[in-house]
Amino acid sequence: MTRKKIFITGASKGIGLAIAQKFYEEAYEVIICARKQEGLDKAKALLPGIHTFNCDVSDVSQIKALAEKINKEFGAMDVLVNNAGSFQPGAIHEEEDAVYEAMMSTNMDSAYYMTKGILPLMISRKSGTVVNIASIASISAYANGGSYSISKYALLGFSKNLREEMKPHGIRVISVMPGATYTASWEGVEVEEDRLMPVEDIAELVFTCVKLSGRSVVEDIVIRPQLGDL
Repeated sequence: MTRKKIFITGASKGIGLAIAQKFYEEAYEVIICARKQEGLDKAKALLPGIHTFNCDVSDVSQIKALAEKINKEFGAMDVLVNNAGSFQPGAIHEEEDAVYEAMMSTNMDSAYYMTKGILPLMISRKSGTVVNIASIASISAYANGGSYSISKYALLGFSKNLREEMKPHGIRVISVMPGATYTASWEGVEVEEDRLMPVEDIAELVFTCVKLSGRSVVEDIVIRPQLGDL
């Protein structure tokens, strides 16, 4: 029996790695990419059967080359998870233009170009699921959100439009908007770990949504710490 396949961007740590581990445990063929080889090596040590690729998703040429390689080596994906992203706090009226460009290229453009590269084989098969890891910042403005928040609003809009486009092709599009989650983004911040959501909860949600029948789609998921946003 052919195993189902999932490709996850930015999956050497945090939410991406938790998703990779969950699907790996559920016998999926797991393919991941990340920018740093050291992180990929650690993920491979934890999950020996996964396939890893080095890719800087802020570079469009690298994204296109990787999508082509994955299509050739693995064929159509059952699941694509656009998880890669970065966070830089700031204020729109104060931050450098380079911050905006970096947030958009990493958080929004990476999902746009990777999806365009992976989608054609899904469309030809008339099945598949695209999961975009957005943020609570996609729906709630907050102090120091700056261009990070702009990029996450854009990612949610991308998901909504893509969902409509893909309905005739049998492809589901899911937006996940986590609040504060215990990842490297919170390193150095004086917040107790138990005040943040565990990455495993996000991974469990993603898997639950994916395993539903193709007749159903969980469109948007908002998940926050039980005590509320930080």
